[in-house]
Amino acid sequence: MEDVGVNRFWVDRPTLVTGGTGLVGSWLVRRLRQAGASVVCLVRDWVPESELVRSGDLARATVVRGDVRDQATLERVLGEHEIGTVIHLAAQTIVGIANRNPVSTFETNIQGTWALLEACRRSPLVQQVVVASSDKAYGVHDQLPYDETAPLRGDHPYDVSKSCADLIAHTYAKSYGLPVAITRCGNFYGGGDLNWNRIIPGTIRSVIRGERPVIRSDGSFIRDYFYVEDGAAAYMLLAEQLAGRPELRGEAFNFSNEIQLTALDVVRQVLAALDSSLEPEILNQASNEIPHQYLSAAKARRLLNWSPAFTFPEGLQKTIDWYRDFLGAPR
Repeated sequence: MEDVGVNRFWVDRPTLVTGGTGLVGSWLVRRLRQAGASVVCLVRDWVPESELVRSGDLARATVVRGDVRDQATLERVLGEHEIGTVIHLAAQTIVGIANRNPVSTFETNIQGTWALLEACRRSPLVQQVVVASSDKAYGVHDQLPYDETAPLRGDHPYDVSKSCADLIAHTYAKSYGLPVAITRCGNFYGGGDLNWNRIIPGTIRSVIRGERPVIRSDGSFIRDYFYVEDGAAAYMLLAEQLAGRPELRGEAFNFSNEIQLTALDVVRQVLAALDSSLEPEILNQASNEIPHQYLSAAKARRLLNWSPAFTFPEGLQKTIDWYRDFLGAPR
């Protein structure tokens, strides 16, 4: 993992992370602990194979069992643990689940966001809030790459849930002066993603097992892939910048490597990295998916002096190494 270095901002800072057992949350908690933060994790479901649990990082954080939709619990956590910084990652993140179960997705992604922000509004010690939105919040646009001026107009359940949560965060900043900023990232990938229907972990596992990898779509959908350790660093940078720059309240930032890869491109790169001659099985069964997305990160470069630390091939190799260890495969 990239060296966090000495940053006095985080030393002993009471920091709440929602969604800590997820892909990005696991790496974020590790990075926060390395920086010296006093981390509190809100955990709903116990996931023993989560990287946060397996690494031992959860044992070095304060754990509160609860649901992000429960405003009373959130207010208690913020008050009793004297939280100064909040990074809100908790979400239902799988498009297929959102299509099948829209209400649970709306409740977690939308209600969970307003419950958290209302709790923060009522908690005077909270000084920075970073809300994780998504590139999916933009919906479909003809003009690419998306920048932060593109309207938020999701059409399908997952996309709409992120559009709504994004707008709710904006209104808490503009209407109530809450010190909140928003991140919009591409498709996260990295070690610790246990959602095997996602293309990168699913492909790696299939190839390690000697099975043909499966592409749910027709293979042509284009996405912007973003390595998880870069994501964790970006969330922390934005929180740090919020501390001294009130003009960032209500602002959204794209974080991206600004690359365009089809699903088939990604599978072939995984196959090449694993020296496999397997051919993918293309199901062409995807529905309610955006055909072409990628982001401009010019605003983050300009206003935050941000840049990614990992290229896609570098991040992919680190990801493959993680899954080799996880699945007990030789390197």
